[in-house]
Amino acid sequence: MSKGIRLDKYLKEMRVATRSEAHMLIRDGHVEVNGNVAKQARQSIDPNHDTVLVGGQRVVYQRYFYFLLNKPVAVVTATTDKAAQTVMDLFNKADYRDDLFPVGRLDKDTTGALLITNNGELGHRLTNPKHHVTKVYQAIVTGTLTEDDVAQVAAGVMLKDGTVLKPADMKLGAYDSVLDQTTIQLTLTEGKYHQVKRMIGSFGQRVVRLERLSFGPLKLSTGLLPGHYRALSEDEVNALKAAADLTQD
Repeated sequence: MSKGIRLDKYLKEMRVATRSEAHMLIRDGHVEVNGNVAKQARQSIDPNHDTVLVGGQRVVYQRYFYFLLNKPVAVVTATTDKAAQTVMDLFNKADYRDDLFPVGRLDKDTTGALLITNNGELGHRLTNPKHHVTKVYQAIVTGTLTEDDVAQVAAGVMLKDGTVLKPADMKLGAYDSVLDQTTIQLTLTEGKYHQVKRMIGSFGQRVVRLERLSFGPLKLSTGLLPGHYRALSEDEVNALKAAADLTQD
């Protein structure tokens, strides 16, 4: 946010009111700037130094916003899309901001933990391979996998196109003999294109269902249903910054 900003825009950016609601609040004398009743919506303020009150309550300046979204199936990880619903379409008007974006990418048919923020530097760092941000997935795959496959994953799988993946951790779960499917859990520190699907494909099997359980320190909880999101706590934000080796905003 720039140093000088219109008062009505500031109230909207801080999710206090819509632009039209801000105009009414200012018109009716409910907004104060540095102890003086605001007269005009176009009044310029410095959010870092000016004190803004609405109805006697201070509007605290917040530059960055952070949300954990449980991405549902059939939704595109993008800010806009002409043909499909995007993860940003899941946000309500009170929380939506034009500068929010998803960090990283989950395929359209992949569900689970997705960070949404407007902190560009943090997003860049979290997706930079040198920071080795851990991502945990649960997958249902066709057929059976073996301990030899687990060992290959731990050593670094070579994909069919010659790409060598970083060593990862794979745990074998229950096998469904009726459906001939196995549940596995994968812990990765990189995010190559269709990585899980290509990895499983190298073993001659196919991913039936894929869910990301965690992204760095962020973990899905059972209470966060698909298509829903929540704001991050201060501790979670600090943990993300630590994972990205980012000490300052």
